[in-house]
Amino acid sequence: MAATYTHKFDTASYKGESTIHTGLFIGGQWVAPVEGGTIEVVNPATGKVITTVSAGSSKDVDLAVAAAKKAFKTTWGLHCPGVVRGKLLNKLANLLEANLDELAALEALDVGKVWTKAKQSDIGGAIMCIRYYAGWADKVQGKTIETTENKLAYTRHEPYGVCGQIVPWNFPMGMMAWKIGPALATGNTVVLKPSEVTPLTALKLAELINEAGFPPGVVNIINGYGHTVGQAISEHPEIEKVAFTGSTLTGRKVLKASAESNLKVVTLELGGKSPTIIFDDADLEQAVKWASFGIFFNMGQACTAGSRIFVHEAIYDKFLEQFSAIAQDLGKNTGDPFHPGTQHGPQVSQTQFDRVMGYIKEGKAGGATVHTGGERHGEEGYFIKPTIFTDCHPDMKITQEEIFGPVAAIIKFTEEAQVVEMANNTTYGLACHVFTQNVSRAIRVAHALEAGSAWVNCAQMTEIAVPFGGYKQSGIGRELGEYALDTYTQVKAVHINIGTRL
Repeated sequence: MAATYTHKFDTASYKGESTIHTGLFIGGQWVAPVEGGTIEVVNPATGKVITTVSAGSSKDVDLAVAAAKKAFKTTWGLHCPGVVRGKLLNKLANLLEANLDELAALEALDVGKVWTKAKQSDIGGAIMCIRYYAGWADKVQGKTIETTENKLAYTRHEPYGVCGQIVPWNFPMGMMAWKIGPALATGNTVVLKPSEVTPLTALKLAELINEAGFPPGVVNIINGYGHTVGQAISEHPEIEKVAFTGSTLTGRKVLKASAESNLKVVTLELGGKSPTIIFDDADLEQAVKWASFGIFFNMGQACTAGSRIFVHEAIYDKFLEQFSAIAQDLGKNTGDPFHPGTQHGPQVSQTQFDRVMGYIKEGKAGGATVHTGGERHGEEGYFIKPTIFTDCHPDMKITQEEIFGPVAAIIKFTEEAQVVEMANNTTYGLACHVFTQNVSRAIRVAHALEAGSAWVNCAQMTEIAVPFGGYKQSGIGRELGEYALDTYTQVKAVHINIGTRL
C-alpha cells in the first residue's frame, strides 16, 4: 500500500483538508513503484516543497499496460455496453462536482492558478467535458453502405484497446478530462502519465475513478518523468494509441517512438505562437480586454496564448495605452492564488520562471523595448509581472518562439494582406484571433490564417463540442467534440455475402 499525504488548507478562499495517495494507481490499487524513487512537488507561489510522490519507471508502465489490457479483454471495451460506460462517466462527473472546491484548491496549490479561476475554468470545464462524453458513450455508430442486392456491407467503430495518455502541467485536470473522456466513452482503457510538476489532481482523480465504480485496470495513473514513464508509454508495443499534449520538441520524440515501435496511432496537441490581429474598425474597448485575456490568462501558460499582437497603425497608440493599463493592473493584483483579490499568479516552476525571464532578456538584447513589466514580482515564488514589448518585428526570437509566459509582443501593421502574411510567418498553427466589425473581413481573414482554431472578436474560448487542434507543427489530430471520438476508434468494414455464388 502506497503512502498518503494530507494537506491542510487554511486560506481566505478555501479551508479544509485534502488527503491524496502518493503512489502509483495500477489495476485499481495503490502501489509503490517497482524500482522506488520519488519526485518533489513544489508550491510555485512559495518555491517550497509540498510533498513527494512516487516516481514510476518502464517496469511500472509494463504492469499498468497489463492491467489495462486485461480490463479491455474482460470488463471494458466491447464487453461493456456504451450505456454502462456513459453511466460510469456521469458518476465520475458527479463526484468531481461534489469535490469541486477541494480539487480547485489542489490545482491552485500545485499549479499556482488563481483559486476562483481554477474552480470555474479548470475543474468546472473538466466536469462539463466528462459529462459531454458520457452522453456520447452509447452513440458510437457505424453505417450501412449500399453496394449490391447480394451483399450487406457495414462499418463498426471499434476501440483501439490500451491507450497511452501524457498530459501537461498547465491545465492538469482539464487535459485529463479532454483525454480520458473520449477514450473511455469509446471503450478504450488508459495508462495516463500526469506531469511530474503537477500530479496532485491526477492522484485525486484516481481515487474518484475507484469511487465511481470503474472496473480495475480501466484507468491507470503512473507518476514519473518524461524520459522514463513518457518514453515507456510512447514506445510500448502493447499500447495501440498515444495522445500527448506538450511541447513540439517532445511531440517529435513521441512520434519517433511510435514509428520505431509498433506504429501506434498518435494524437499530438503541441505548441503555438498565436497571432491576435486588431483592425482599425474593431470595438477597441472589447479588443483590448480580449487581447489581454488572450495573452495573460493562466499567466501566459497556454498553447493558444495570443502572444503576437498585430495592431493597425490608426489605433496603435490608443490600444497600447489601454492594454498597458490592464497589464499594470494585473501586476498590482499579482500574488497568493488563494487571496480573494488576486488576478495573476506565479509561473508553474523555477524552470519555467527561468525560461520566461530568459526570453525577456533576449527581447531586450534583440532590440525590442519593454513598455511595461519585464521583471519578477516580489522575492518569493515564481511570479513575473505581465510584460509588454514594443518595437518588435516579425523575425525576432520573442515573436517566433513560444515563450509560455505573460509576455506580449506588439507589432504595428497597415494593410490586411501584410498582416496576414506576418501572422502566418510561423512554424506553428494552433490558433488565431481576429478583431473587426466588418463581417466580410472577419470571415476572410479567419479563413486565410493558417491555424486550427480561429476566434473572431474573442480569445481562447474553447467549447467542449467544437474540435480543437493545430496546423503545421502545432499538432496532429483533433480533441474535443465528436471529432475526438474518431481519434479513439478504428473503422472495421464488414462484407456479408447474401447471394453471390461461385
